[in-house]
Amino acid sequence: MKLINRPRVTAKTMAVLPYELDEDTCGSQVLERDGEYYTYLSPRQVMDEVCKELGADLKGRLRGAQHVYGINRKAPIAIDTSCQIFFLPTSSPSANDCIWICHNHVSYVKKVTPKVTQIHFNNGKQIKLNISYLSISNQIQRTAQYRHLLMERVNKLQKEIERELLELQP
Repeated sequence: MKLINRPRVTAKTMAVLPYELDEDTCGSQVLERDGEYYTYLSPRQVMDEVCKELGADLKGRLRGAQHVYGINRKAPIAIDTSCQIFFLPTSSPSANDCIWICHNHVSYVKKVTPKVTQIHFNNGKQIKLNISYLSISNQIQRTAQYRHLLMERVNKLQKEIERELLELQP
């Protein structure tokens, strides 16, 4: 088992799941396109640290989603808008069993039982989650809508800045 002290969430990260490292220690399993690793940090701590690396904490990202899209429960977050990396939580972000799924890597979801759903990633990997098909489908849809709204705002702002810079040139 590959154990990392300072986890990173990148464009290759597909999911961050809670993982019992031993009887007394719950950390995270981080699934990447080309492998996986483990860390002593909980999924919430991993996501918070990653957000801080890019200038805001997890609470700030969640408040941003609420401001842009009006979501206040299980809000998706933008980790990096320049790379369009968006994650969705499977439950309350403060819950110990919350799993973070990268929207970019989801190919499709499949209902296994009424309360178990399988997520299929673009690279062929898959994970089963103890969450209803309807719930995860709604989360994926909300993330797509939030992503669209936020990227529209970012692109509009970039165009305004470019236009202003052109006006400043002699």
